[in-house]
Amino acid sequence: MIPPMELYIDTANMDEINEAAALGVLDGVTTNPSLIAKEGVDFHTRMSEICAVVSGPVSGEVVSLEHDSMIAEANDLLQIADNLVIKLPCTVDGLKACKTLSDRNVRTNLTLCFQPLQALMVAKAGAFLVSPFLGRIDDIGGDGMELIQQIRTVYDNYGFTTKILAASIRHPLHLVQCALLGADVATVPMKVIKQMMHHPLTDKGLEGFLADWNARKQ
Repeated sequence: MIPPMELYIDTANMDEINEAAALGVLDGVTTNPSLIAKEGVDFHTRMSEICAVVSGPVSGEVVSLEHDSMIAEANDLLQIADNLVIKLPCTVDGLKACKTLSDRNVRTNLTLCFQPLQALMVAKAGAFLVSPFLGRIDDIGGDGMELIQQIRTVYDNYGFTTKILAASIRHPLHLVQCALLGADVATVPMKVIKQMMHHPLTDKGLEGFLADWNARKQ
């Protein structure tokens, strides 16, 4: 049986995380240095707060660019909680760090993936997640969904267990397309999570039901 697509929220805002968790459908959280900086809080404190609320995978990103410093940062982050996933860039040193951590059974999320060969390499290095950035590809006139399809085909061809985490989601249509193509995970901002349950015909139908009910009581 194929497991359902997982839903992560892409934020470092605790109000949004608590709101999404209350819906009962939140499977994990992704963050990045930009999101943490916007909150104006201590990085390790906020990561600890997030891990305490969400039992699923929580991706915390390193900011170093070379292998040894990445591993040092990862070792520090891993002290925060057992559900923390180390987020690394899809670079040569990120690939090396992925292999080093995977050999220690540490889960990694290889981020800023923009082409299928990056996804192939990080899967071979044992990545837990790979994060293709759909919206950013679309922003420059590319086709982010084509990348999801390519990675899905490559992984299925060779039985890789690395999960495809669709990132840089801009709108609900991205989510529909990702689900149809078989992305394992989608990480989205709170705005898109709210949009997922909205449809004008749902609102119109409720309005009609309530109008009929109220008319009955008159």
